[in-house]
Amino acid sequence: MTALLLTEYIGIASAALSGYLYGVKKECDLLGIFLASFLTALGGGMVRDILVGRDLYSFTHYMPVSIVLFVIIISWIFKIQTKRESLDKSIAFVITDAIDVVSFSIVGAMVALDYGFNIFGVLIIALANGVGGGILRDILYNEIPWFMKTGFYGTVSIVVGFIYFLMHNMGFTSMFWIMVLFIFGVIFRMIAYKKNWRLPKFEERS
Repeated sequence: MTALLLTEYIGIASAALSGYLYGVKKECDLLGIFLASFLTALGGGMVRDILVGRDLYSFTHYMPVSIVLFVIIISWIFKIQTKRESLDKSIAFVITDAIDVVSFSIVGAMVALDYGFNIFGVLIIALANGVGGGILRDILYNEIPWFMKTGFYGTVSIVVGFIYFLMHNMGFTSMFWIMVLFIFGVIFRMIAYKKNWRLPKFEERS
């Protein structure tokens, strides 16, 4: 298994669980839970593939949707759910979300580089792949996109994409270095969450 596939499968599994927790928290029926998991896990990859102009990977290979279905079934059997606090206070949701945004951002950067994108294209594709699924899910369920409400979420995606761009140009693309970047990205996101780091805002003058 290539580094790209391993990273993407980790992201899909984590995102599917994140979407499942989201659907349960919103008191959705089974179809609603499936859509929440499907969009969270595969929506960003679909946006990525449209932007780079390739066939949708999720619909030309069986593994992505199979992983989503497997996660939903296992979560349903073991009745995995969050506590009564809001999703942004649920550590299970935040951790799974951190894992998938970092995984997908790395994958997005990899695909963009494979298609010859420059640094700006790499960052945009990393961001689209990292947060695109969550945006589609939140729009469907009439919510303000998650990445706009929580500190450094989209920023983590861009930073991870930028670091991978540098790694690629320096030849550090082995599985070891990708896992180092993955661990760094998850830790970075969790610290930003715990410290409530946020980018500065522009306030309208009276």
